[in-house]
Parts: sequence; structure tokens; C-alpha cells
Amino acid sequence: MELFFMTLTTGIMVGGIYALVSLGWVLIYKCSGVLNLAMGEMTLIGAYVSLSFYSAGVPFLLSLLFSMVIGLILGVLTERIFLDRLIGEPVLSVIMVTVGLSFFFKGTVEFIWGTDTRVFTPPVFSLEPIRIGPLIVGQVYLWSFLAAIILLCIFVGFFKYTRWGLAMQATADDEMAALSLGVSARFVYAASWAIAFMASGVGGTLLGNINGLNISVGYLGLLVLPAVVLGGLNSVPGAIAGGIIIGLLQNFAGAYLDIYFPGGVKEVAPFIFMVVFMLFKPYGLWGWERIERV
Repeated sequence: MELFFMTLTTGIMVGGIYALVSLGWVLIYKCSGVLNLAMGEMTLIGAYVSLSFYSAGVPFLLSLLFSMVIGLILGVLTERIFLDRLIGEPVLSVIMVTVGLSFFFKGTVEFIWGTDTRVFTPPVFSLEPIRIGPLIVGQVYLWSFLAAIILLCIFVGFFKYTRWGLAMQATADDEMAALSLGVSARFVYAASWAIAFMASGVGGTLLGNINGLNISVGYLGLLVLPAVVLGGLNSVPGAIAGGIIIGLLQNFAGAYLDIYFPGGVKEVAPFIFMVVFMLFKPYGLWGWERIERV
């Protein structure tokens, strides 16, 4: 039972970080209908920028804030330079551009920071674990989870209670109606990329504190995809729930199945679950169901 509760706790905490990165996937798809395949590399860039500030002596919270500001700027520039001209073009063309962006971002990271594993020095979080009854929880997991939840609440509040957030929701629900009311689609697309860059960068920074930071963190972008599909590609609450569920699934698979299937079943389990789940719920738990009659 102690192993079960420790796995449960760790899964929920890591899932909170996955939910933060899932938000970036959902925002871009919800606003533009595009599946952004460069999300992993966006996560990588935000994490390395935060590490660079921290290594230069900037406090961690300020480093995180600065990386979010730079992520906002890079998101807007990416949308304006590479994607703005593709508004109204076939979705497949835009998806292929995001594939090209993923290679471009990855090459940029390797050129600037290299491929060696780097860690936050000195450690941001204390190495002394926290004991909660019979549970032993690492502080890096606990504080990373709390930071992810706070940022998720801020983003959800932004969408529900601010004019810009409501404009983004309106464009996602009915672009033509939003345009007729004076909402700028170009602004909405740029804002969705900016927020996605910010959210994914923070998620990468938090994961970098847990496992160290190297080029393989970009794999997170694909690892989070099952969470996005599970919750629904256009559902913000679904991204949060899907991230936590995939975090739990991954950690339970690692705890109980690695014994019988050595060789990385922890990484494969979310994708197997995604394939089986889509057979029964192709739109996810909270995704929009579109029925087309021929």
C-alpha cells in the first residue's frame, strides 16, 4: 500500500505539469484547428532560457518570469513570421510547417546550449523529502505541482474573465461570428501561440528540475499528446484532467509493469492507452463531437 500511495502521489504531481503543457496543445488547436507538432521543442526552449537566467544568478522565480516573457515574444514572432500567411490555407500545410519549426527549434537549441545534460545549480528545491504520514514526497515534485496548478488557475481565469480570453473563446467557437463582432482573428492566433509558448516553457522548466535538462525533454511534446487526446483536443478542462490521468498511468505502469516488461513500458503505456481509448471515445472525454451526414 505504501508503494501504491507513493505512486499515486507522484503520478498526480507529474500529471499537473503534463496538464500545463497540454494546455499549449489545446489552445492552438482550439483557436486555429492546427495540431502543433513543435510543442516539444517549444518546451525545450523555455526550459533552457529559464536555466540560462538561473545560472547567471537570477532567482528562480524571476528566471521563470523572464522565460515566460521571452516565450510570449517568441510565440508572437513565430505566428507572425511563419504562420500568419497561412491563415485560410489547408490545415495539412500548416501542420507540415509546425514539423519544420520543430526541427528548426531543436537545431537552434543544440547550437546554443549543446546536447549535454544540465542541471539547475544550486538545486532550486531542497533535497530533503517531506513526510506526510506514511508517504515520502520529494520537494521538487510537490513544489512543481503547486506551481503548475497556480499557473493553470491563472490561465483558466484569463480565458473566463478577461476580454482577451473571451475573444479567444469566441473565435474558437465560431470564427465568422467573432469576426462580425470585431474580434481580430490574427490577434487570437498570435495570442494562442504566445500562451502556448509560455505554458510549455514553464512545464519544461519544472520537469528539468526533476530529471535534469537535455535535448530529450523535447520528447515531452509527444508524451503529452495522449493526455490531450484523452481530454479532448479543444477542451481546456480536458487538458487538465488528461494530464493528471496520463501522469498516473505512466507512474503506475512504471511501478507495476516494468518488473514484467523491462525496457521502457512506462513510456509506451500512455500511447497504448490512447489507441485503445480512441476506439471507444474518438473525441475524448470533453471534445466536441462533430457528426457529418452524407
